[in-house]
Amino acid sequence: MDNDAIHDMFSALEPVTIRKMFGGKGIYHQGKILALEVDGEILLKADAQSAPEFEAAGSKPWVYSGKNKPVKMPYWSIPDEALDDPDILEKWVKLAYGAALRAK
Repeated sequence: MDNDAIHDMFSALEPVTIRKMFGGKGIYHQGKILALEVDGEILLKADAQSAPEFEAAGSKPWVYSGKNKPVKMPYWSIPDEALDDPDILEKWVKLAYGAALRAK
């Protein structure tokens, strides 16, 4: 996904910064990472407080293959309903930023 498209997705939090990392991109707002771009997919940060909302909306957690077992990361796919509706997407982007603020 190109950086212009990412900026459009996160327009509710402009400005965001984008940095290359792990073969993908990290998406930051005010120095806090709130999302990743991995293989063209945007994954939003979640935590114990917000993950149940992502799960209830049909999102999937990001899991990658570690050395000996799968590793679950605190990032979730964007709910399908938000992909075509900027107003709904704004809710999820702000939820991800809330998780970023709560992270240590």
